[in-house]
Amino acid sequence: MYVLMIIFLLTFLSPYSTTAQTSQQNPSLRSFDEIFPGVIENQKNEVFSSAGLIRSHRKNEGLEILPSGISGVDLQSVVMKTNPSFLSESLLVLPYQRKTLDCIDAYNVIGKISALKGLVYRSFSRNAEVPLFEDATRIQGPQRNIAIPDPPPAKELPSSEIVYIRLKDANFGNTFYRGEMSAGTFGVYYKLTNFRSLSYFLFPVLREEKFSAVLYMEPLVEGMLVYSVAGADASDFISNRVDIPSAISKRLLVFITWIIEGLKSL
Repeated sequence: MYVLMIIFLLTFLSPYSTTAQTSQQNPSLRSFDEIFPGVIENQKNEVFSSAGLIRSHRKNEGLEILPSGISGVDLQSVVMKTNPSFLSESLLVLPYQRKTLDCIDAYNVIGKISALKGLVYRSFSRNAEVPLFEDATRIQGPQRNIAIPDPPPAKELPSSEIVYIRLKDANFGNTFYRGEMSAGTFGVYYKLTNFRSLSYFLFPVLREEKFSAVLYMEPLVEGMLVYSVAGADASDFISNRVDIPSAISKRLLVFITWIIEGLKSL
C-alpha cells in the first residue's frame, strides 16, 4: 500500500506531471525540443519566461535561433523575400493554464484586431509606458478605409484568410497593414505587411511593402509556441536618422503581447 502511495505522489505531484498528462491526452503534439533542438539552456530559460526571447539584428548578422530544418517551420525565408536591412526575432512558450489550447484558439486571438488598442511599449525618451496603437480596427479593404467590427469567435479553422487593418500608431499616425493567415500542418501562420508607407510628419520612414512580420503559433506539449520574425527595408539615409531596430522590435513586442494576452484570457 505504501509503495502505491509513493507511486501516486511521484506521478501526480511531480512538476512534470502536467506536461506528461498533456502529452498523453494529445499524442499528436510536438515538443519544443523537436522544433528548436539547438536552443541552449540560458536561451531556453528566456523562451519559457514571461517576457520571452526577443533580439534585433542587421541583415548580415543573421538570426540567433532557427528551427530544425525538418520541423516545417520557416519564417526567415518569408521575411527575407523583402530584402530587409534589419531583422527582429521573438520566441516564447506560454504554459497552459485552464486548458490545453489549440489552433482555433490562436486563430480567434488574431481575429481580435481591436485588442491591439492601448497595448504599451517602453518609451525611453519619455521614460514611461506608452500605448503604441491609440486605435485599432479592421477596414473593408485597401481602397476602402471604412472600419468594420471584429467577427465573433470561429468554430472552424479556415485554410487561409486576408484582412486589412488600420492602426493609429503613436509615432507614425494612421498605418495600414494586410494580415494574411494560413493554416499549417501543426500551427497557424499570420503575416502582417504594411500596404501603405509609414511616415513621420509626412516624411516616409518605411515605404509600402517594406515592413513584414510573420507570427507562428503552435500548441506544444509544454504550452503554446509563439514564434515570430520581422524585417524592415530602410535606406541608409533613413536608418542614420531613425532607430529602425527599435521601431521593429517595439512593434513586434506589442504584436506578441497582443497574442499572449489574448491566449491568457481563454
